[in-house]
Amino acid sequence: MAKKLKWNDLGTGGRILVVLTAGLQFGLLGAAWTDLARRRESEVNGPRWAWALAALVNVVGPIAYFARGRRH
Repeated sequence: MAKKLKWNDLGTGGRILVVLTAGLQFGLLGAAWTDLARRRESEVNGPRWAWALAALVNVVGPIAYFARGRRH
């Protein structure tokens, strides 16, 4: 079994990667939820609550919402 890495075990590059990835995740999540809240029900493919939950799935959820969840 692989040893779990702790924050102190990471080098500078690893720490920067973790912070950038977390920033990307939270940025996309915030953008997806904001867009979802501002759209009318008729402009969303499927139920809003489902897209709000799907957006919580790492980076994939918000990207899926922007790709498939909105009607243009």
